[in-house]
Amino acid sequence: MRATDRAEEILEELWILIKEKEINPVTVSDLSIDSKAPELKELLELRYINLSGERIDLTSKGLKEAEAAIRRHRLAERLMVDVFDIRRSLMEEKACQFEHLLRKEVEESICTLLGHPKVCPHKRPIPPGKCCAKALKHPKSIVSSLAEIEAGSKSIVAYLITRDERKLQKLMSMGVLPGVRIDVIQTYPSHVFRIGHSLVAVDTEMAEDIFVRRVK
Repeated sequence: MRATDRAEEILEELWILIKEKEINPVTVSDLSIDSKAPELKELLELRYINLSGERIDLTSKGLKEAEAAIRRHRLAERLMVDVFDIRRSLMEEKACQFEHLLRKEVEESICTLLGHPKVCPHKRPIPPGKCCAKALKHPKSIVSSLAEIEAGSKSIVAYLITRDERKLQKLMSMGVLPGVRIDVIQTYPSHVFRIGHSLVAVDTEMAEDIFVRRVK
């Protein structure tokens, strides 16, 4: 038996509060439900949570299921933006609808298709799956880092991944932004590409932070 869509969303909410916001303990009042919500009873019956008064904890089984739900949701967000090119204003709504359709086999195929992304469009981490550990054995994906793109290819910037604020600002000042088309001119000794009428050169380390979607 799997959790209903709404119960899965509560699991995701709990995971974010515990793992990302580091709130401890979490109480029912921290969630977007009340203590009489049927979803709480459902999660208790599935042994995904423990309730002690107002305190609510994820069990080990619930933690695993919550992380899987978070992974599906954030992969769905990447899919909406990177492949379907859906505006970010609509992304969250569409991703919420789509994540519940993803099952393990499809989820891993989508992760491979996207190039095993590490963060969602909101820059929040995507929990890795088994397919991520085997990434080198998978075929080329539709989204990959600029460092993997050969000369002569044409691509659209999908997203940037870097925790270095100065590096991010430098890329943005060069015009390297999501949605911008780039034409790769050379890949050695530096990666040179055209954005509009401008030529841009970056080293391999910086090229690895730029993820692009190939275009015909």
